[in-house]
Amino acid sequence: MRADLHTHSIYSDGYYTPDELCRRAKENGVELLSVTDHDTLNGEEEKRAAAEKYGLRYVSGWEISAYSGESKIHITGYNCKRNAAYEKFMRERVELGFERAEDSIRKLRGAGIYITLDDAKARRADPASPVHTMHIAQAAAEVSGKTAGEIYEEYLAPGKIAHSVIGRPTPEEAADCIHASGGIASIAHPGRITLPFEERERIILALAEYGVDGIEAVYTTHTDRETEYFKTLAARAGLLVTGGSDTHRESGNYRVGNPPFYPSEKLLSALGV
Repeated sequence: MRADLHTHSIYSDGYYTPDELCRRAKENGVELLSVTDHDTLNGEEEKRAAAEKYGLRYVSGWEISAYSGESKIHITGYNCKRNAAYEKFMRERVELGFERAEDSIRKLRGAGIYITLDDAKARRADPASPVHTMHIAQAAAEVSGKTAGEIYEEYLAPGKIAHSVIGRPTPEEAADCIHASGGIASIAHPGRITLPFEERERIILALAEYGVDGIEAVYTTHTDRETEYFKTLAARAGLLVTGGSDTHRESGNYRVGNPPFYPSEKLLSALGV
């Protein structure tokens, strides 16, 4: 069963509605889909209905934007339920997200780019979702003559002048919320963790020991060598192997269902498929 367990829609920083995302998944040969919007399960009924419309199996998902210090270590969660643990976590994400956005916007003003929090909030397709870094980048792009991608890389990426980690949960806190919500947790795009090799491996193994369930070994920008390394590391640590495209919009190598990923029976069982 071909799957894509990492995609994004307009409910966070993706460019497609759930219907358009599912249509593209169907056209690209995907049979099992998860829409893992950043820091929210909002829109699940719409996503599930769109998947049914196109004959796809669907697993609820989200991607928690977790950090360890300045290092981005995102965690995807699958089959979570909207219980008290989830609602508490989400209130914190929304409130602290506003604080983080204000911090980044203040720093952008220092660099000569003038936008307001309302400008960033207006970029959200879903007013109940947290403000994401790309909402800030999109608002800044409108007044700067730069693209949102250029704004992100020049100002908002880790290590840049307007980057902020205010209110970001740790990977452990993300995993705790996912488990308390009845789901399974997987380390997203490990090849993009900007740490020296030994430190990155140490953190992955520590998260496995902590109780994280899987690792996204199959991912768009992973080389063949990285994919095999992360699969081997998963076996060593007793982690499930997950995979996904991380498509926000289809461009270059980013395409729903690319790279091809075929979940193991163990993963399908854990996902309840």
